[in-house]
Amino acid sequence: NRRSFLAAAGLTVAALALTACGGSASSTASSTASSAASEAGSEAASKITKVALTCDTGTIDDESFNQACWTAVSGYMGDDCQYYIPEADASDEDRETMIRQAVNDGADVIVCVGYLYGASLAWAADQYPDVKFIAIDVTQGDIGTDAIPANCYCITFKEEQAGYLAGYAITKDGKTKLGFLGGMAVPAVIRYGYGFVQGADAAAADMGLTDVKVNYVYGGKFSGDADITDVMDTWYAGGPQVVFACGGGIWTSAAEAADKHDGKLIGVDVDQNYLGVEGVESGKYKENPFVTSAMKGLGAAVKNGLDTVNAGDWSTIAGTNGNFGLEEGDYVGLPTDEASWNFSTFTMDEYNTVLEKIRNGEIKVDNTSDDATKPTTSSNITVDYQV
Repeated sequence: NRRSFLAAAGLTVAALALTACGGSASSTASSTASSAASEAGSEAASKITKVALTCDTGTIDDESFNQACWTAVSGYMGDDCQYYIPEADASDEDRETMIRQAVNDGADVIVCVGYLYGASLAWAADQYPDVKFIAIDVTQGDIGTDAIPANCYCITFKEEQAGYLAGYAITKDGKTKLGFLGGMAVPAVIRYGYGFVQGADAAAADMGLTDVKVNYVYGGKFSGDADITDVMDTWYAGGPQVVFACGGGIWTSAAEAADKHDGKLIGVDVDQNYLGVEGVESGKYKENPFVTSAMKGLGAAVKNGLDTVNAGDWSTIAGTNGNFGLEEGDYVGLPTDEASWNFSTFTMDEYNTVLEKIRNGEIKVDNTSDDATKPTTSSNITVDYQV
């Protein structure tokens, strides 16, 4: 089996909620992660004074993107780290304020998560030339400069490959009524969704099916709410057997609706199977709604970047964009632990076969991340793109 690759006080400045790592008023998740990692992290981080994690939206305990990055940073740094979370509808100026506060708090490495940091990084890289920035899901195009600044290292992933694997697997598992619930139409989420559609289409063609249908929508936020739950209620009541919930905490709305209608979920970014297990154990769900999760190696990529800084090898990644997928290693995929493999008929051999075809280039997954340009599909599948 292939391994899963995710090592899975409060201050108010302007409109920002800032939380200290290991501080007296820090959250339980922050304090626990920092305490557990403190001893191990102190030696590893000897060449870095302090790392800050700045988020673009959502919460630090979203059980997905933000939390995965924070787990990597706090696990690496121990007490020498701090995270910064904006309130809703943060602007570029708000993100600049978070970066400024991080520098004032002593950070010499700042991990910025989310493509919305592009414009803020263009300002920050120039303003703080001695600070090293590791930017997750950010490209040169997002930054808007002629080249990636020399004190920035961008990390992106081939989410389309993970989405493809999830769409292919769930269709081969016999599900023909599918849904994709994206958080916001940002590039990474779009790649996940379009990959999911392509994978379902390929599996339908392999099986000779012509009745596969995908409902597709963005919730406009990275958290669940009553309105999104209502949409999911309608979906599950009228069709989809499985919904790929892709966008931080938005999965909570899908899970609530799935539980009412005996539906299923596909998680995102990390192996979210444990959330379903905890839900069953606490009596929240009748049964675990998660079939699988489309994952990307956020923790591994963040750790690699910090390792490079500590090794004194920053020049090897400075001003570059590392784009990670199967060709670069096991940076995307589905969880293969027995406890997380909840398919009915889709086998590990089938999974490894399609995974290797993507790795060696036999299967090429369109990596379009423009919401206006839909992926090309065959007559085997119908996709209902909803507003």
